Amino acid sequence: MDSIVVRGGKPLSGQIEIAGAKNAALTLMPATLLSDEPLTLTNTPRLSDIKTMTLLLESLGAEISSLQDGKVQTMSCHGAINTTADYDIVRKMRASNLVLGPLLAREGHAIVSLPGGCAIGARPMDIHTDGLAKMGAEIDLKDGYLHAKADGGKLKGAVIDFPFASVGATENIMMAATLAKGTTVINNAAREPEIVDLATCLRKMGAQIEGDGTSSITIQGVDRLHGATHPVVTDRIELGTYMLAPVIAGGEVECLGGRMSLVASFAEKLDAAGVDVQETKAGLKVKLRGDRPHAVDVTTEPFPGFPTDLQAQMMAMLCFADGTSVLEEKIFENRFMHAPELVRMGADIEVHGGTATVTGVDRMKGAPVMATDLRASVSLILAGLRAEGETQVNRVYHLDRGYEDVAGKLGGVGADIERVPGS
Repeated sequence: MDSIVVRGGKPLSGQIEIAGAKNAALTLMPATLLSDEPLTLTNTPRLSDIKTMTLLLESLGAEISSLQDGKVQTMSCHGAINTTADYDIVRKMRASNLVLGPLLAREGHAIVSLPGGCAIGARPMDIHTDGLAKMGAEIDLKDGYLHAKADGGKLKGAVIDFPFASVGATENIMMAATLAKGTTVINNAAREPEIVDLATCLRKMGAQIEGDGTSSITIQGVDRLHGATHPVVTDRIELGTYMLAPVIAGGEVECLGGRMSLVASFAEKLDAAGVDVQETKAGLKVKLRGDRPHAVDVTTEPFPGFPTDLQAQMMAMLCFADGTSVLEEKIFENRFMHAPELVRMGADIEVHGGTATVTGVDRMKGAPVMATDLRASVSLILAGLRAEGETQVNRVYHLDRGYEDVAGKLGGVGADIERVPGS
């Protein structure tokens, strides 16, 4: 397996281009199942998860062409649709469950394996299936597969009250509702930019959707959707990750394509920590105002709160902060697995349940460390930018699921970093 080797102590300077959002692209791609006309996505990130979703959609009958070195994906489902999503593909990625709603909406039935993905908590499918059941679907779990069938072959509009603001369930129900008979209202809907991006794309395809970006979304079902071309929104998690790089390593970096509206709550915490974030014509420019960041407390929350997907990276910064910080993880359980690896590098971290207390230290030292999930892997790389000596991050296949060419992007602004092929 490949590893990433970082030699710390190099301040950063220059520009980093931020890719399209992984979580948005993985939601937009299944929307092609809703139409027999082509859907073209531009600004698509080049990631292993995109390849996995491509394989899944092709197994269902989609024809997909990758253009411009993977930045453009053209998809078409004009032929026969296979309504079974096999375990061998679905197990690799949590977002695979997003084919369930579109398949039910278009074909009236589907068999979809329970999904896999990072080991950061159970993340059950109940909220998805309960919502679809209110729309008239009968769903049974058999041998690890969800067997779903719409009553009369057609989903029906319904009022759905989510017990919590689930991003995946909001996306699944939104897509299902576009072709349902009647009106669907999703209350306590997720408000993430990826939800707004999906709604924007679906409207281009002819869907009637209102309220995206708020906690109540209304979808009026239509008979059919047509093709469209849509640019994937900037990846706010990659943006936040690279915003932290100069804070940890020193220097100044401009993140191209960044917008404050995507990372407002995150930027507020950076400001409190003594970080200067400036909006430019091209993106966001970031620089630490002093020698060390200040300690700040962080609680992860659904958007527009502090993103759970930036918690691990923020912890890496706080390892070097002046003072003691408390991070409270309220979205996923079991999401502090990076903490023991940071401790191996000299960090002072205590974890009790869903709370981590981080006391900043003056120095950390490079060490061999193990990536446990996608965001944990990049947090270790960030810590390595400031740690003395060499940090080797192993099992970086997690990294490839959500970041394209980390070594190239950080190396381009002055980091001493390389990807080392496995034996």
